[in-house]
Amino acid sequence: MAGDGVRLIRARDYRRMRWKNGLGETAEVAIEPAGAALDRFDWRVSMARVESSGPFSAFAGIDRTLTVLDGAGFRLAVEGHPVAELTPGSAPFPFPGDRPASATLLAGPVTDLNVMTRRADWWHGVRRLGPDETAAGRTARATALVVCAGRSAIVRTGGTSVELGALDTLLVTNASATIEVAAATAGGLVLVEIGPR
Repeated sequence: MAGDGVRLIRARDYRRMRWKNGLGETAEVAIEPAGAALDRFDWRVSMARVESSGPFSAFAGIDRTLTVLDGAGFRLAVEGHPVAELTPGSAPFPFPGDRPASATLLAGPVTDLNVMTRRADWWHGVRRLGPDETAAGRTARATALVVCAGRSAIVRTGGTSVELGALDTLLVTNASATIEVAAATAGGLVLVEIGPR
């Protein structure tokens, strides 16, 4: 709980489930509609602990963005795109979820943030927020999620200050609310915005 249109979701409360391809586990942060199956969601935000190199699950009609939260990172090969190296310091990487993709770990396990939206009806944007940064002027009707990629952070929004621990998420459904980073440890925050087309 945090305030009107603002909800704190602790990392320990994420729903755990197997990957679609069965090769790992995902911590589901939020999904719309609530409880939707993997072939029925409008949008989904999750985290995965990637412990070995291998292929990604395919999601027809879905746009994806991956952001490395911790670990050395990995090289991501997506059909039709140059190979990208994703690290905790690199920008979020968007790609079509229906293209064949595979990851090669650089050095040890990685935790990544995965944002998926149904291409025909929804859009999303993902970016890293630096210290003392404000995310103002958000698109009307957009849902925002602020993910703590460091050890801790304090975020002000909707007249409330909320303290986040490692990998906690603040879900903001009040589209007029400004999101302000009051304090953040190394790693900072990742801002996800999702809205209907």
